[in-house]
Amino acid sequence: MVATLTQTDYLIGLEKRYGAHNYKPVPVVIDRGEGVYVWDVEGNRYLDFLSAYSAVNQGHCHPRIVEALVAQAQKLTLTSRAFHNSVLGECERFLCEYFGYDKVLMMNSGVEGGETALKLTRKWAYLVKGVPQNQAKTVFASGNFWGRTLAAISSSTDPESTDDYGPFLPGYLTVPYNDLAALEHTFQSDPHIAGFMVEPIQGEAGVVVPDEGYLRGVRRLCTQYNVLFIADEVQTGLGRTGKRLACDHEEVKPDILVLGKALSGGTYPVSCVLANDEIMLTIKPGQHGSTYGGNPLACAVAVAALQVLEDEQLAQNAEKMGEIFRARMRAIQQKTDLIQAVRGKGLLNAIVVNTDEDSPLAWQMVLKLKEKGLLCKQTHGNKIRFAPPLVITEDQIHTACDLIEEVVLA
Repeated sequence: MVATLTQTDYLIGLEKRYGAHNYKPVPVVIDRGEGVYVWDVEGNRYLDFLSAYSAVNQGHCHPRIVEALVAQAQKLTLTSRAFHNSVLGECERFLCEYFGYDKVLMMNSGVEGGETALKLTRKWAYLVKGVPQNQAKTVFASGNFWGRTLAAISSSTDPESTDDYGPFLPGYLTVPYNDLAALEHTFQSDPHIAGFMVEPIQGEAGVVVPDEGYLRGVRRLCTQYNVLFIADEVQTGLGRTGKRLACDHEEVKPDILVLGKALSGGTYPVSCVLANDEIMLTIKPGQHGSTYGGNPLACAVAVAALQVLEDEQLAQNAEKMGEIFRARMRAIQQKTDLIQAVRGKGLLNAIVVNTDEDSPLAWQMVLKLKEKGLLCKQTHGNKIRFAPPLVITEDQIHTACDLIEEVVLA
């Protein structure tokens, strides 16, 4: 008897046959989404506790963002930057006033934002700080993740990201994360350091939250040694951690701010880099850019996405719901040795499974949660990240926690 192939099996088979094998997705084929929920092609509903790695902070298919997308798509989508367009300037003004910077440079993806920040840092080093040509260095924290380009992985300390991709870009230094003494020692030892790029909370590393005061210490040291403080808020920004920016928890302002993901509410690739004139104006015409960067469609959805964050008080909701979630996780932790640690801030959270990184246990838990109706993903082997859309309600948080408890205590 021949087994009937499900729609899920058929579509996953197509990807396996015709697509590159550079991902290992949870075996579910999502067909539509609304708010905190997604539905697969078989009609099953799930709570989305990944939010496209925090790109869907405003919830799936938020009607105001989709409306802005459709309206602009029917009018004008792309001109390239060879010409001005009627949406870019208004968007740039909105972004600069929203975040408090002189200038913004719009790109498409988070990794392009990081690359832009790195290029700005080097330009500033040569033209403003006076570093000799080709001597500028940028410091990164170990465990960092800001993308998959050669520029990004050159700073990585993860062998999975770097194996068989060398040679890597020069001018990179690495210090331990959450270690101000090591950072100051590095600054002291090399006068050619131009910038320090850091995630306020390391997401891909397993939601690693630094000690209170770390970001203030970074700001102080960067000012003292004339080094640019570059905050990679692609994942932690835009309400995710309970504040507009994760840096806001310590009331520090980076010299260069990198944003992406939820900047469009998950409807379209949009990223940007913000800085003041002394830094941003070091790049002249023809020295950096993107055909799609700052296109009318991106500008329209970015403004709508940020307005939704403010109007619906999503950062405040993230702070409140995150406290409930972590309290529930800690209560579960008291009942079992399976959970080694609970980490997080706002609605960027993770549990560390009490096993080594090579164990399949966390992956098996992810699959069991999928079967119960909750989608999440493990990272670095034994960490499971939980990051739902910021529109989630208290009832939905408790429903998710009940499902997690069932799996953990099974």
